[in-house]
Amino acid sequence: MTDNSDKNERPEFDEVLQTIADYVLDYAIDSAEAWRTARYCLMDTLGCGLLALRFPECAKHLGPIVEGTVVPHGARVPGTSFRLDPVKAAWDIGCTIRWLDYNDTWLAAEWGHPSDNLGGILAVADHLSQRRVAQGQAPLTMRSVLEAMIMAHEIQGILALENSFNRVGLDHVVLVKVASTAVTAKLMGARREELLSALSHAWVDGQSLRTYRHAPNAGSRKSWAAGDATSRAVRLADIALRGEMGIPGVLTASQWGFYDVSFSKTNKDQKLKPDGERRFTLPRSFGSYVMENILFKVSFPAEFHAQTAVEAAVTLHPEVQARIEDIDKVVITTHESAIRIISKQGALANPADRDHCLQYMVAVPLIFGSLTADHYEDSFHEAHPIIDDLRDKMEVVEEPRYSKEYLEPEKRSIANAVQVFFKDGSSTEKVAVEYPIGHRRRREESIPLLEEKFSANLRTRFPTHRARQIVESFADHEVLEGMPVHLFMDQFVI
Repeated sequence: MTDNSDKNERPEFDEVLQTIADYVLDYAIDSAEAWRTARYCLMDTLGCGLLALRFPECAKHLGPIVEGTVVPHGARVPGTSFRLDPVKAAWDIGCTIRWLDYNDTWLAAEWGHPSDNLGGILAVADHLSQRRVAQGQAPLTMRSVLEAMIMAHEIQGILALENSFNRVGLDHVVLVKVASTAVTAKLMGARREELLSALSHAWVDGQSLRTYRHAPNAGSRKSWAAGDATSRAVRLADIALRGEMGIPGVLTASQWGFYDVSFSKTNKDQKLKPDGERRFTLPRSFGSYVMENILFKVSFPAEFHAQTAVEAAVTLHPEVQARIEDIDKVVITTHESAIRIISKQGALANPADRDHCLQYMVAVPLIFGSLTADHYEDSFHEAHPIIDDLRDKMEVVEEPRYSKEYLEPEKRSIANAVQVFFKDGSSTEKVAVEYPIGHRRRREESIPLLEEKFSANLRTRFPTHRARQIVESFADHEVLEGMPVHLFMDQFVI
């Protein structure tokens, strides 16, 4: 007689979940470079969010779901007067951080922006710090925020090293959700079983498709997707801390698990396990590697695969600005990942479409000598048809060495080269930039520029004296670490 019943022996939690949970609960961060870089990352990420408030399409998303809602010890959204529940505050903070595509970046088999996790981290930490003080307890300090940032960067970045979610059509914000779930659950006091439960629910969720990042459907959802993910993480952490059971085999369950449903069967790039299964690989232990090697967007609000191309175009601008009409073609030499996600022809429908178009991001600085967030707006694009005329003259070619060194752990280059050819047969030099400002190899060069960027972003929202006070709060690492989170957030209230 055939037995058609399932074998109902509840497994242990999947090994990947246990590895993440043990890291978050037990690991002690002892890297001075990681702590220092986290401070700059916090500074830069908040500045990016403040700058985004200038744009109505971003600001329209912010505030309570129900107008007039009063939340005891509500979390603040920097640059506004909102006091929200931590779930919606995480959404809002995450939305502003990501809106202009100007915060930090991690490039590997999967791409992403680990500072997106700050939405959940800040919202939870601000709420908890206020509540603790109201109950006569010690406040949460900014050291806890910086620690959570380092750990969230590490979880998202290590999972991204050799596991390509984009190859199966899933968006990288799945890793924001997972990383934010882990660190916010810890901030909220989760024990190991509760943290494992929360992580399992993060994976069992339906994950976002990348449709909104690619032609012909690129749109503004890509600017709030990370806010949505970090907000969902806070909700899942809260559910787990209320005693909700986890799903221990969420990744490995035959037929119903994440690997079989969303990852293995169609993702030929993933490495095979000895049993023939395609599963996540963790090529290095969790520590502080990602924060130490994070890429800052210092000069240009542009998708990171184009940063060095923009830098090359700015270099060429003085030579070509008076000869734009005489250009025969522009050759952009790049790496495979850039070709796959940001090389586009045809009409560009909106700002989100333009800041993910390699050709657009090269054309603007060739013509105008710079690239800012305003250059993506409809009004600017419509006023300068010469941009699309120049895009039509562009050729994008792959350099195999660039593609290879993009993935090499000791290099992680993001190389591009630009050369302009004129109708009279003359041409510029081929200007190549292999490591952008903001790369670890150019970190010391970038820090003063990063500080200038932060000061400028602050002044878009606050008067000079307030901006100066905020800058001073970042000046001393020990002082910042010891600052109560709610007092730190007070500085950013309008």
